[in-house]
Amino acid sequence: MIEDKNPKRTSISELGEFGLIDHLTKNFDINQLSTVRGIGDDAAVIDFKDKKAVITTDLLVENVHFDLSYMPLKHLGYKAVMVNLSDVYAMNAKATHITVSIAVSNRFPLEALEELYAGIKLACDAYKVDLIGGDTTSSNKGLLITVTAIGEADEEDLVYRDTAKANDLLVVSGDIGAAYLGLQILEREKEVFKVNPQNQPDLDPYTYIIERQLKPEARKDIPELLKKLEVKPTSMIDISDGLSSEIIHLCKQSKVGCNLYEDKIPLDPQVISTSEEFNISSTTVALSGGEDYELLFTISQEDFPKIKANPHLSIIGHMTQESEGMHLITRGNTKIPLKARGWNSFEDNEEENE
Repeated sequence: MIEDKNPKRTSISELGEFGLIDHLTKNFDINQLSTVRGIGDDAAVIDFKDKKAVITTDLLVENVHFDLSYMPLKHLGYKAVMVNLSDVYAMNAKATHITVSIAVSNRFPLEALEELYAGIKLACDAYKVDLIGGDTTSSNKGLLITVTAIGEADEEDLVYRDTAKANDLLVVSGDIGAAYLGLQILEREKEVFKVNPQNQPDLDPYTYIIERQLKPEARKDIPELLKKLEVKPTSMIDISDGLSSEIIHLCKQSKVGCNLYEDKIPLDPQVISTSEEFNISSTTVALSGGEDYELLFTISQEDFPKIKANPHLSIIGHMTQESEGMHLITRGNTKIPLKARGWNSFEDNEEENE
């Protein structure tokens, strides 16, 4: 395919703020019956009737949360939605609506923003959520994206972080650590490219872990699965900042301890092989990596038979009395205190993610 060396660049200033909003959102469909009024008025109107509303928001900043040298704008739009929907599903709720606000510099033409919104639309279509508003403004610091996600749930279905109990089983969906390693591969190849721009990276051996970094999927299926299995978690959180950090959040807020078993942590074979390539422990990657957007939750021991054979779920430990503390039980049966070494945007994460 011949690359277009002179792609069309339409200045955003040609449209103005309201023209830009109209242009970027004209193809978004309404998926939810609860959407009374979406984009086009002073505020959106949602009718949840007797449901409880769940609201969450995240801010993504260029060169802090994403690097456009290897993050395609379409993927970025998709991921920005996923990180918010994940928080809704972690409440055992159904995601229904989002708002998207962006601050953008004049180095981005209209066509670039069309790519960003194409990813947002793909996420809305795939997860049946409605884009109902947002804001656009200028930026002299690159690209900033804020997504607010709104969901609904019956009061009796909602699950919080502070309701785990001693002897509950600790369960995680999917596998852990891939997103962090995908980022390491992309960062490594970026440095190689800087030295030799003619060098094209061979990313085929790393397809899974790169996809987990660039195009994560929120686990909408897990609350649906648990409902079918007639299992209500006793507490739940999503894994955005690393497994150890999220376990510590659950323990501290629920006032319990935990034993996490190293040999029970689910790891994809590509995570294991890539960890060996980087000469780092796959357990460390799983504990500290972050951005997996899997769901971590606790269940009553009575529900063990309902989930024990499910391929989407892994029992990785159990909760204990608060006085026993929070520990990793290694493969060699050594007890090590759990430490939060996950992502912190206000610190130098080179040390945090060792």
